[in-house]
Amino acid sequence: MGLSAVEGFIKSVAMTIVSEIGDKTFIVAALMAMRHPRRLVFAGAFGALAMMTMLSAFFGWAAPNLISRRVTHKLATVLFFIFGFRSFWDAFTKDDGEPSELAEVEAELSQNSKGSKNVPGNKDDDLKKQQRPFLRMIFSPILLEAFSVTFFGEWGDKSQIATIGLAAEESAVGVALGGILAHFLCSTIAVCGGKHLASRISEKTVAYCGAFVFIAFGVHSLLSNGH
Repeated sequence: MGLSAVEGFIKSVAMTIVSEIGDKTFIVAALMAMRHPRRLVFAGAFGALAMMTMLSAFFGWAAPNLISRRVTHKLATVLFFIFGFRSFWDAFTKDDGEPSELAEVEAELSQNSKGSKNVPGNKDDDLKKQQRPFLRMIFSPILLEAFSVTFFGEWGDKSQIATIGLAAEESAVGVALGGILAHFLCSTIAVCGGKHLASRISEKTVAYCGAFVFIAFGVHSLLSNGH
């Protein structure tokens, strides 16, 4: 791996972890894993995040081929600073009395699950699901729900845009591999005990960490001057 690939890998891992731990899609995976088979929730959530990372890295790789390297460098630098100061502002203005993202997501999932309880024949349905072949389990409604909620929840998110900007700056392969590894770790944490972690993590702390990482990337990009 070249220097750009290594830098892209390291930056992508750091950026993704501080962006995703405690994020909405992280909490969704954590709560779904409490009610459904973990392997299905993990497969759906991680599959969506991995696909999103590869698409974002591809867009970042293609951008310099459509726009000059100098322009993409400046855009990436500006984006890093915007996301950094935005995260800092979110942390600074966060009211401890506001409902946490965990509570909001939990309420949404609880509302979406209404009507599925106390339905006659649920035990028979569960028995049929257990008897399904492995290949049909892959396309289970639970896996598809985890995949779709995660994929569309991440689309347009700051972490996706930041990944595109990073891939335009560094090796797209390194950025993609780093992002996929980080998402693998985050998804594993989410399904294995994410609710406990999310309830203990201060949203202010996460936001401040994210602000520091994004601003540091912006400074590095500014000093590198596209080289």
